[in-house]
Amino acid sequence: MGVGFMKNKFLLVVLMIVLLVCMCSCGKKSESISDNENLPQIVIGSDNYEPFNYVDSNMQFAGVDVEIAKEAFKRLGYRPVFKQIEWENKDEYLKTGEVDCLWGSFTMTGREDLYQWSGPYMYSNQVIVVRVDSDIHTLKDLEGKRVAVQVSTKPEELLLDETNKNMPDVKAVYTFSTMEEIYSCLRKGYCDAIAGHEDALNAFINSEDSSEYRMLEESLYISELGVAFEKGTDIELSQELTQTLQDMKDDGTIGKILKKYGLNVNKALGGGF
Repeated sequence: MGVGFMKNKFLLVVLMIVLLVCMCSCGKKSESISDNENLPQIVIGSDNYEPFNYVDSNMQFAGVDVEIAKEAFKRLGYRPVFKQIEWENKDEYLKTGEVDCLWGSFTMTGREDLYQWSGPYMYSNQVIVVRVDSDIHTLKDLEGKRVAVQVSTKPEELLLDETNKNMPDVKAVYTFSTMEEIYSCLRKGYCDAIAGHEDALNAFINSEDSSEYRMLEESLYISELGVAFEKGTDIELSQELTQTLQDMKDDGTIGKILKKYGLNVNKALGGGF
């Protein structure tokens, strides 16, 4: 009887321990979810610009900037919410508060006084892509040609700047709202060349028959990419984000994300184009 009693008591203790572990596990899971939902929300605006920001096959936001933003704001105690916007209306989205910041391979170089910036967190090469049989081989060859760009971007600014003697005197600059429209323009032969971030145009070339297009070796511009807040607002947050992005570069986090998406880490973080 003594042995049976001790055995039953032992089983009861084991059962209580198992139940306690299960209860603790369930409590931790729900607490984690609750904590995440209770974090202050920050709305990030960007357009569809693969591989930086896009919606994947599972209808989830993905890309270099999306993953960097998730980790950065996690460290800062925010819950990021991503919103696809029309890039030409980005300033209006900021002013009305529909988005808190713009984060989508956004060039801060030359625009330092227009926004409250965080960064830079990486470099990007602005390049030209043409059809493989094109007679365009250098930037100078763009003179008298038609170039398609996304509206309100650095390539548009550069190619329309008649005072910049380093830029070719092109025949026309066609501006479109989305990158897909730019790619379609080149496919159909409505333009002679397209301009944009190297990694985005590489993604385009790799998604098509790569034998049909080529990228000029000569660079149009080297951009420093940053995160833009409305001018004069979120000063403390922007400064904290700048430091967090630097920490993520130093600890290798950004490098891992860049490598995951096939970007050249040394170029993107060191500017060695």
